[in-house]
Amino acid sequence: MPRIRSLGAKATGLDALFHHRVPRFVRKDGTVSYLGERFEVPYELSGKTVRLVVDPHAARVVGVEDEAGNSLGQATALDAIANIRRVRRKPEPAAAPGERTGPNLVEIAHAQYHGIKDHSVKAHDVKKGD
Repeated sequence: MPRIRSLGAKATGLDALFHHRVPRFVRKDGTVSYLGERFEVPYELSGKTVRLVVDPHAARVVGVEDEAGNSLGQATALDAIANIRRVRRKPEPAAAPGERTGPNLVEIAHAQYHGIKDHSVKAHDVKKGD
C-alpha cells in the first residue's frame, strides 16, 4: 500500500480536532456544570461564558477555551471541601500610568506663540497681552 502514509507529529493533535466545545457560564465560585457534575475552572473567569472542551469518547472534560479557541486553563472535577477554602480574588486592574509632570504639547505651542522661553510656565499662568 504505497499511498498510505504515517501522520507523524500530526497524529498527537488529531484527537483534539474531534473534541466537543460546550458553552457554559462560570458561577461566582469559579465552577461550571456539565452533565450533572460540577467542575472548577480558573476563578478569573467567574461571571463569563466559556467553552468546555469535552472528549466525547472518554466522556471527560479536558479544558476551558474562549470563543476564539484559545486555552484558558484546566477544568477539574469539583472537590467541595477544597473549594470552600479556595482563594477567590480577581486580578487587580492594571495601574493607570502616572501623571505627566512636564508641559504638554498645547502648553509648549502656547509658550512658543507668546515667545515665552521657560516651557515650564503653564498656559493659564500667562496673561493676555504679556
